[in-house]
Amino acid sequence: MTDKEYLRNLRIPTPENPLRVLTSACLIGTPCGVNGTSYGEYPSVLKLTHYKNILLTPFCPEHFSFGTPREMCDIYGGDGFDVLNGKVKVITESGIDWTDGMIKASEKMLEIAQNANIELAVMMDVSAACGSQVIYNGNRFAPTPVHQIGMGVCAAQLTLNGFKVISQRDFESLEILYSKLDSNHVVNPDAKDHDQNEWVLNYFKK
Repeated sequence: MTDKEYLRNLRIPTPENPLRVLTSACLIGTPCGVNGTSYGEYPSVLKLTHYKNILLTPFCPEHFSFGTPREMCDIYGGDGFDVLNGKVKVITESGIDWTDGMIKASEKMLEIAQNANIELAVMMDVSAACGSQVIYNGNRFAPTPVHQIGMGVCAAQLTLNGFKVISQRDFESLEILYSKLDSNHVVNPDAKDHDQNEWVLNYFKK
């Protein structure tokens, strides 16, 4: 089942029985980014905070393991699944190996998702932890940084354990989610998920 099919089949939530959604904490304004900010505002996710029939559980896996502020880190030579399989590492911009801490963060995020009986995760894309569509392969500050299609470590951990993960840039999927939360919501037919973004299509030459 694709993410969009899954979203279309979600139950209709109520204030008494809200939809249980796990989200990267920065997406709803928590100042847990590497530089101590929330990286700005993300209207596509902040919109979710206005509904009364959704229960958001925010969590920042990198803050859990490494604190805030902290260095930026990326996956080298693979994706989050490869990290969990012990094939590749998570390295900071100064060369410190954060692999073990990132795996522990992913296990904590999974524990939270399981304990809260989460029905969906909405997470920060491109992140080595939370990315679900596109991440960096190696240092993002390199003279010619390289992107790859793939998931970060925490998104991969959730996916391996049966949770659906979308990003703040999956606008078509989010439109479906809004319509589940509000029967009067008019879905934007022009909304596209991140994998249909013009930059992504051109970069990966799909």
